[in-house]
Amino acid sequence: MENKRYALALDLIDDPELINAYKKAHRKVWPAVIDSIKNSGIINMEIYLTGNRLFMLMEVDALFSFDKKSKMDAKNPKVQEWETLMSKYQKIVPSAEKGEKWTLMEKIFQLE
Repeated sequence: MENKRYALALDLIDDPELINAYKKAHRKVWPAVIDSIKNSGIINMEIYLTGNRLFMLMEVDALFSFDKKSKMDAKNPKVQEWETLMSKYQKIVPSAEKGEKWTLMEKIFQLE
């Protein structure tokens, strides 16, 4: 099995001070959060920002699953603390499903 790539979107509250604080927090992501990301099977993760829209690109190994990651995060107090802190900056995209935070994006083109 080979690695997979996922693209996800999330909005930030459209406030320049909050956006700057969010960017600053991501320059020093807590070690426990980094460990949790790596231990879930995420090989690489990048987050991009335009205006108040975030775009996350994740490369994951064959064992990764969103369900497994969610269960791991629920049991990790530091990840929960980080998520609570980040939620004050975040605003769910209008197309999100109920209970969804980061929204999975559909790939519609690939140059080959």
